[in-house]
Formats: sequence, C-alpha cells, structure tokens
Amino acid sequence: MTSDHDQESLPHRGSSFATTQWTLVLDAGDQQSPGAHEALATLCEIYWYPLYVYLRRRGYPREEAEDLVQGFFTQVLEKGYMKAANRDRGRFRSFLLTSLKNFATNEWDRKTAKKRGGNKSVLSLDFDTAEGRYRVEPADNLTPEVIFDRRWALIQLGRAMARLDEEMAEAGNSERFDRLKGYLTGDSQGVRYAQVAENLEISESAVKVAVHRMRRRFGELLREEIARTVSTDDHVDEEIRYLLSSISANPAV
Repeated sequence: MTSDHDQESLPHRGSSFATTQWTLVLDAGDQQSPGAHEALATLCEIYWYPLYVYLRRRGYPREEAEDLVQGFFTQVLEKGYMKAANRDRGRFRSFLLTSLKNFATNEWDRKTAKKRGGNKSVLSLDFDTAEGRYRVEPADNLTPEVIFDRRWALIQLGRAMARLDEEMAEAGNSERFDRLKGYLTGDSQGVRYAQVAENLEISESAVKVAVHRMRRRFGELLREEIARTVSTDDHVDEEIRYLLSSISANPAV
C-alpha cells in the first residue's frame, strides 16, 4: 500500500513560464525573425478554433469559414498584420478578433483565394474535426463574440489542465491525476473520497490533501496562462473573472 504522503506534493515551477502571447505576436509580425513561422503556428494552434466558431456563428458557410481562417493566418504571416499589434491596448484576444473582423469585412474574397493558388496552406489546421466540434456546440442565442470568448476561456482552462497533467506525469503521479482531475472539472460530483482512496490505496485524508494541492496548482497555472494574454499583471484577475463568467453563463459547454 502506498503511504499517505508518498507523491502527494505537486511540482512547483514558480513564476517562470513560456513566452507571452504578445511576444509571440511581435515575433509573428517580424518576417525577418527566424521564429516568425513558429510563433504564428503557436498562436494559430491556440486560437484558430474560436475564430472558426465565431465565423460560423456569424453565418458563414463551413467552406468559407475554413477559407477565412486559413486566409487570415496566411495573411498574418505574408502581409505582416501583426505589426499593427500594440500590447498597450490590452487583451490579445480582443486584438485578434478585431483583426479577423477587419480581414473578413475588408480584405477577403474568392478572387484573393484564387490569386494565392486557391486555399493555399501555410499552417496545418485540423478542419476535418472542426465542423464535427462545431455541430455539438450548444444551441443558444448568444452572439458570435460571446461564443468566441467562451471558446477562448475553455482553451485557457484546457491548457492549464494539460500543464498540470504533464507536471504530475513527470512526478510519477499520472494515475493520481486521472483519478482526481474530476474534482477540478466537476465530473466527479457524487464520487466519494473514500471510493477514490480505496482505488489509489491511500487514506481518505490523503485524497483530500491531494485534491486541495491540485486545485491550488491548477489555479496557479491558470493565472500563468491568463497572464500570457494580457499586457499587464493588473488585468489578470479581471480576465480570470471574465473567463469564469464566460463559462458559467451556460454550463452546457
């Protein structure tokens, strides 16, 4: 039987974390930078699906929404759209959505696609799964902007959860994470600590301690993720409140 205190602690990496998304934006806007394409790929990975959902909710057909998202990121790389980014203006998600709106309204048409060679791809976007994901989006009367913010919020939560998963795996606690993560996401409602303790072969009190530490570390990681998307630390708490309100507005997500 594993000791109550074996492997209870979560690794803590302090305040050091990956490059901020504003820094990625500036790198993506500098075509001379050797990391421009990689920076754009990172931004694309995080934000392409919320942008796709936004366009679909605006009424764009599937194929056109795909073309617009691909074209937007293509133009970001080829035309240096990100040079217009100014972190002093605040939130990156707001800048990105405004940029997409301007692109869709003022710069995109089918002739542009043909001139580029027709749906030219500079990044790998998994549109094969995008429509499937979109079809199971909850039916509601929310605006496309609210839907975009909600997808953004869920992505930040998902990234924080993935980092916690990685940290616990590195510490040899993968099984513990799998058993306890439901207490962070709400999926373990009704599951008694005693039942989990029996499965993990530890005491019930040790389960409670482990859940508390996971929640605390998850909160720290979430703050780090949010801090990457705003221009100043003063905005972090405000963004976290907005993130939670974006999700709680419709628990079905």
